[in-house]
Amino acid sequence: MKILLAPAETKNSGGDDKPFCKENFFLEELFDKRENIFKIYEEFVSSSSLEELSKWFGLKKLEEVKKYQDSLKDKVTMKAIMRYDGVAFDALAYKSLDKNTQKYIDENVLLFSNLFGPIKADDLIPDYKYKQGAKLPNVNVEKFYLDNFTDSLDSFIGEEVIDLRAGFYEKFYKVKEAKVLTFKFIKDGKVVSHWAKFYRGKLLQEIAKNSIKNHSEFMQMQIPGLKLEEIQEKKNIKLLIMSIED
Repeated sequence: MKILLAPAETKNSGGDDKPFCKENFFLEELFDKRENIFKIYEEFVSSSSLEELSKWFGLKKLEEVKKYQDSLKDKVTMKAIMRYDGVAFDALAYKSLDKNTQKYIDENVLLFSNLFGPIKADDLIPDYKYKQGAKLPNVNVEKFYLDNFTDSLDSFIGEEVIDLRAGFYEKFYKVKEAKVLTFKFIKDGKVVSHWAKFYRGKLLQEIAKNSIKNHSEFMQMQIPGLKLEEIQEKKNIKLLIMSIED
């Protein structure tokens, strides 16, 4: 069983691993596809003005834009699960987890980078900027990764998956055959968005702590702060409606 997770707009800086190369990613046989998008990105960034990049990156401060104007080719890397910073990743608190729990996450969590496509939690990536939904010239990045990675991801994922992504990232990969658990979070009868990110992180943390191997084990697990209210089924997908308890 694998777990799918969305990335975050914000990143942690630094790192001490080698720059962008084939060995930094799983599915090495598809590295040329990642490299194709990487080259288009590099060319676009190098040929754009600060003002253009400010808009494309979604950054107002030009000093911040300049930071991401530099080429990524020689930038140091770190594990993707440690690179991303945001509500879900704060809730996961990867660095605070024991080695076995971290290993579970490294081996079983897939993230969906707007630049690098589907990556494992322990794939090594640089500090980059790519606003969700931003368009590169002459290529639809989401469709490119969908078309080129779906078959390999189907094989890697196997028969069961837990999907903790925001809906946007289905554009990169849509689970067709595996059995899927996905979630909707409600509080006081209303669907929540900000808290949804937090509880996706907490869900992943609890799944990893308990080394959950399949859907059956997950359904038997108690999740602090959450209560299962309803299960909606459609084809291969079970949507779990979870209420947030005070």
